[in-house]
Amino acid sequence: MGIPYWRLSSFYFFYFAVLGSFLPYWGLYLKECHFSAKDIGQLTALLVGTKIIAPNIWGWLADWSGRSLRIIRLTSFFAAVIFSGFLFLYGYVWVAWLTVAFSFFWNAALPQFEAATLAHIRLEPQRYSRIRLWGSVGFIVAVLGIGQFLELQSILLLPFIITLLLVLSWFVSLTVPEAQMERHKLKTAGIWQVIKKPAVIAFLLANMMLQIAHAPYYVFYSIYLKEYHYAESTIGLLWGLGVFAEIILFMFIGRIFKTCSVRICLLISIFLSVLRWALVAWFVDYLPVLIVAQVLHAASFGSVHVSAMHFIQNKFGHQHQGKGQALYASVAFGLGGMLGSFYSGFFWQTLGAQWVFSMAAVSCAIALIIVYIWVDTENPQKT
Repeated sequence: MGIPYWRLSSFYFFYFAVLGSFLPYWGLYLKECHFSAKDIGQLTALLVGTKIIAPNIWGWLADWSGRSLRIIRLTSFFAAVIFSGFLFLYGYVWVAWLTVAFSFFWNAALPQFEAATLAHIRLEPQRYSRIRLWGSVGFIVAVLGIGQFLELQSILLLPFIITLLLVLSWFVSLTVPEAQMERHKLKTAGIWQVIKKPAVIAFLLANMMLQIAHAPYYVFYSIYLKEYHYAESTIGLLWGLGVFAEIILFMFIGRIFKTCSVRICLLISIFLSVLRWALVAWFVDYLPVLIVAQVLHAASFGSVHVSAMHFIQNKFGHQHQGKGQALYASVAFGLGGMLGSFYSGFFWQTLGAQWVFSMAAVSCAIALIIVYIWVDTENPQKT
């Protein structure tokens, strides 16, 4: 059986279209619903905080059952059903409960789909970036489309749009086949033997620091630009530019890995991440500088993420792919995202936006030191 390229790509497209509808505009939606910056930070922390637990539960279940697609279909279905509650329920308590319940299912799908994709392309791993780039296309289509839509319509319609995209994401998941995995009888290392390796611990800590840095971008970037009188369409274009740069990188990163190790790619990408958040912090008045900062999204997220996929595939092996992807999502996007959302919400009104994004740059600098010292260089073309 060949690689189901378009079915895998379609799931990424709709999953990240949801993200493209959510990240730039959900904070604006909550603000329109009269939530404070502190409330928005807390609600976003709840959204990402479930990643600490949920992906691990689903990851262990997927590896134990060998049926990751069933997990993806189940979680995608309940994510769509639960999110529809935002169409009818309001107030902080209701929004908080819906956020936790929705996130528990929605955050579980992507790590398992990453593992399923890697299983489908295990003989041609270089094709990962060409499949994953369709997620970036979905993100940019949603960001630009909704930015234009909100120029004419109320942002209170946002939950309707996201619900529809979640339903489409679930529908596409029904078309993706399970990968046929070979069952090896050779003894493999236990999951804890893998996790306790210094390089793996350092990799997880570094990615946590990187997501702590990204959190104020995900939560407050649109609000930040709105306060400086940028139009919704301009905000959407800036979000879209970052993801467009990411798409270009996905198209060529396979060639980069032929001459550059994962460790070197991580070091260069993290250094550019420090630069990106410093520019966002202190040059928000200058649109050309913001454009440069958004292009650096290709480094701060794109190349970091592809490097992470290579690292996990190499270190965790086929037997522990689901758990490895879940652990990466939990520590980096879950714990890192939650801590970042809390600190950005807390300091946004007390210290100000410039210092929040400056703290993001410092967080990336810490990640740079961790990778430089502890991420090993054995098998240089892989780890």
